[in-house]
Amino acid sequence: MPNTIFRYLVDEAALNHLVAGLPAAGLLGIMAVCILLLSKGADWMIDGAVALALRTGLPKIIIGATIVSLGTTTPEAFVSVFAAFTGNPRLALGNGVGSIIADTGLIFGLTAVLAKVPLDRFILDRTGWVQVGAATLLVVIGVISWFLTGGDPVLSRGVGVFFLLLLAGYMYKSYVWARSRCDIDNYCEPHAGIPELGLGKSWLLIILGLTLVVFGARVLIPCASEIAMRLGVPDDVIAATMVALGTSLPELITAIAAVRKGHPEITVGNVVGADVLNCLFVIGAAATARSLAIPDNFFYFHFPAMLLILYSFRVFISINREGYFKRWQGFWLLTVYAGYVALQYALNVDVTGGH
Repeated sequence: MPNTIFRYLVDEAALNHLVAGLPAAGLLGIMAVCILLLSKGADWMIDGAVALALRTGLPKIIIGATIVSLGTTTPEAFVSVFAAFTGNPRLALGNGVGSIIADTGLIFGLTAVLAKVPLDRFILDRTGWVQVGAATLLVVIGVISWFLTGGDPVLSRGVGVFFLLLLAGYMYKSYVWARSRCDIDNYCEPHAGIPELGLGKSWLLIILGLTLVVFGARVLIPCASEIAMRLGVPDDVIAATMVALGTSLPELITAIAAVRKGHPEITVGNVVGADVLNCLFVIGAAATARSLAIPDNFFYFHFPAMLLILYSFRVFISINREGYFKRWQGFWLLTVYAGYVALQYALNVDVTGGH
């Protein structure tokens, strides 16, 4: 039974086949349950993350950038590695790049519009450069490969291993930066009036919350896609919206819960950390499993969209001197993301590499 559940969680074709055989009423019922799981799971995860930050003395933005983002991107890594192993490496690359675009454009953009998001310059001037640097490195390696192979670029297994080594270095440096931040003006002193949970209960809430969020998101999107298909929505519209949303739904639900509970800095950390992990962990692990071919449309469409969104975010970090992200900056990121999705539909550009 556990093996069957795991198979459905990582095998897209098997899950879609299962969902296709269900009646409409069953699909709607499953979607309702998934939404409840997502909501409750996100609440538990945020409560656990905040409690862990208070308990360990680490900033909430670092908890979001490491533990929360690692939890929300690990399922994507499993799916991408499985896709690479089963002969669909394009899905693995598209999963990582599409998630980076959705995380920063949709999720952070929406968060900045809905809430006054604090800007921890000490942390973001470090992790933020890793975020944009990792994505830029991915594109540079792709361009070099394109020239060296005469138009048939690949991310080799060596590149995948290199990315995983960079990931280990990033996780270690994140902890070092967090401890350095705590030494400044007693930044990480516990907040008065906020009850602390035990370390074990904090971790339990995070793990249970992540499990519910990941499971709910993994099942919800195929059900929604099946309903849309039965209603006559074109396949390319479903691909341009449901697939992109599905890869980042855990981060989106986490962001909404964090804003609702008054901890938007967790969202900032989660978005930055998830972007780094999608590049170094998701794509790195998939490339280590099997070399990933880079379709042409990544060079003229997906890579430029990713860099535009990430460098916009980097500029916003640099120009904001008041210590908060501006609402118009959130609108800009949402506009770029909406334009990306609209063009993806209009030009029929598939994030997995098709046209």
